[in-house]
Amino acid sequence: MTLRFTVIAAALLLAQQAQATPLPQAAALARATSSESDSQAFNALEQQILQAQRQALQNGAPTLTRDALEKAKQSRVQADSTWLKASGYDFQQKANQQADIALLSSFTALPASTLDASRAAVAQINLNATQGERHQALADAEGISYLYFAADALGPRLGKAFLAAYDKGELSKAAALIKATEVSTSAAKKHFNYPRPFLAAGNNIHLVPDDVVVKDGKPYTADGGSFPSGHTNTGVTDTLLLAVMIPERFQALLARGARYGYSRVVLGVHYPLDVMGSRMAAERNVAHYLNDPAYRKLFSEARDQLRSALEKECGASLAACAQTVKGEDPYQDPALQRFYRATMTYDLPRQRVQSRAVSVPQSAEVLLEAALPRLSAAQRRTLMVKTALPAGYPLSGTTPEQQFWQRLDLSAAVAQAKHQG
Repeated sequence: MTLRFTVIAAALLLAQQAQATPLPQAAALARATSSESDSQAFNALEQQILQAQRQALQNGAPTLTRDALEKAKQSRVQADSTWLKASGYDFQQKANQQADIALLSSFTALPASTLDASRAAVAQINLNATQGERHQALADAEGISYLYFAADALGPRLGKAFLAAYDKGELSKAAALIKATEVSTSAAKKHFNYPRPFLAAGNNIHLVPDDVVVKDGKPYTADGGSFPSGHTNTGVTDTLLLAVMIPERFQALLARGARYGYSRVVLGVHYPLDVMGSRMAAERNVAHYLNDPAYRKLFSEARDQLRSALEKECGASLAACAQTVKGEDPYQDPALQRFYRATMTYDLPRQRVQSRAVSVPQSAEVLLEAALPRLSAAQRRTLMVKTALPAGYPLSGTTPEQQFWQRLDLSAAVAQAKHQG
């Protein structure tokens, strides 16, 4: 009887995952992770994050200026670049940039109807965004050089510990390694050369004035090509690495990466396709690095330092600090899994294609290793296949790698594993 119930529950979970979440519902879920949250504890953490971020950007100056934003980066206290440089590790940025271009090459073959739908989606999200969504998007945009943004996905208690440890330099190895792992999207942007939404002919995008970070009322814009999104690449890379370091908050951190990409659409500087492509590339890159023994050695050092520092600042075990009271932590709401799934497609049209089984690239299951340590590599690979997005959505392309990275739903894989016990 128990086995039958488990099978039924798993089937219902897959059915729910297969249902598309309309953009208005996705927007409502996003608002719950902004200053419009119903949780006072979460809102207080958001204010603390913003204050810490602005202080770092200001860097001791009497006021925060736009010039300071251009030069902003983690301090020597926050990030141990000396340790990382001494390791001699070669991130092979150029080779990985070319691999990302190949992974995203199906963008050039997208039909006009898909591009039109992507334009319509960014206009809908941008024009209907609330003040809370716009404020969150501005904070996300200007904090790209730091890790502050990820703290709200850790919950009120662990999030505060993260902020304290980060500014004291107690996470310095993780801070340095995570930022160095981001593979630049500059080569891909030049290759695809696609104009941003607010620059497209006849657009009606609302450029959001900054009343949150610099607070000078200047409308937020961005330079360079639109596809893929550099900020989303940063957000997904950073949160995925933190999720592997802190598997107690795995799904929450995945949702935060998706939320970070959503902020780019809110601001009208990126299309959904840009965000979707960057998720694919970032996940591919993180898996690539985690399967390199030399990188893994650095990662283990950084992870161990981070976990010890968080326990010290929190004053309890990481498992205990990661727990939150129901209603105080929107990132622990199971509904955020639907938001994560929604950002994999942004409700863009699905093409009718011949059903294709997902083929898992060699060792890609490393991404689930920390979250599902009791499962074998083969079992994790099976979960990736069973919970994958249906075929036919934009950017799934024609190659096995394009299919896999576009359809991979890490959050659904973990959710199903939990249901199966």
